[in-house]
Amino acid sequence: MKFYSAAVAVIAVSLGASGCRSTSPEAQFDEAPWLERGKTELMPFKKGLMGALKEGLATGTDEAIAACQLQAPKIAADASSEAVAVGRTSHKLRNPGNAPKDWMVPLLKAYAGNHSVAGPRAVPLGDHKVGYVEPIYLKPMCLTCHGETIAPSVASRLAKSYPADRATGFKDGEFRGMFWMTLPNP
Repeated sequence: MKFYSAAVAVIAVSLGASGCRSTSPEAQFDEAPWLERGKTELMPFKKGLMGALKEGLATGTDEAIAACQLQAPKIAADASSEAVAVGRTSHKLRNPGNAPKDWMVPLLKAYAGNHSVAGPRAVPLGDHKVGYVEPIYLKPMCLTCHGETIAPSVASRLAKSYPADRATGFKDGEFRGMFWMTLPNP
C-alpha cells in the first residue's frame, strides 16, 4: 500500500506541475518545506560520505572501495536516529544492502528515465512520515569504479567485494542513484 501511495504522490506531483489538479490528499501535499528540511538534514550524511571517499581516493582505489563498502553503512547509521533514517540506493545496485524501498522505486524510475527530472523530491509516505530524495549524478572521480572502462585491478577488487555488482558502465554526469531520507511528519 505504501508503494501505491508513493507512486500516486509522484504522479500527482507531476500532474500538478503540468497544470492538472486533483483533490486527493497526495495532491495537496506541500513539498516545499520538506525539500528545505531534507536538504539540511541530509547534508551531514553527504559530507561524511564525500569525506570518506576523498580520503580513500587520496590513498588509493582499494581504500576508496573500502570506504564505500565499510564506512558508508556506519556513516548512514550515525546520521540516522530513531525518527530519521538515511541511506542511498540505485537502479543499478552495487551493494544489495542498498536496495530501494518500495516508495523509492517510482522516483528512481523517474530520475533514470527522464533527464528533465533533476532536483530533490519529497513524498508523503503515510504513518506520519515523509520521504525525501536527492539524485546522485556521476562525477569524474566516480568513473574509476563506476565508469564504462574500469582498470582490471579495480574490476577484480569490485568482483571480490560485490559479486552481483551492476553499478558500472556509467558516463560522467549520468544519473547514478539517490540519497534518501525518511522524516517524521507530526
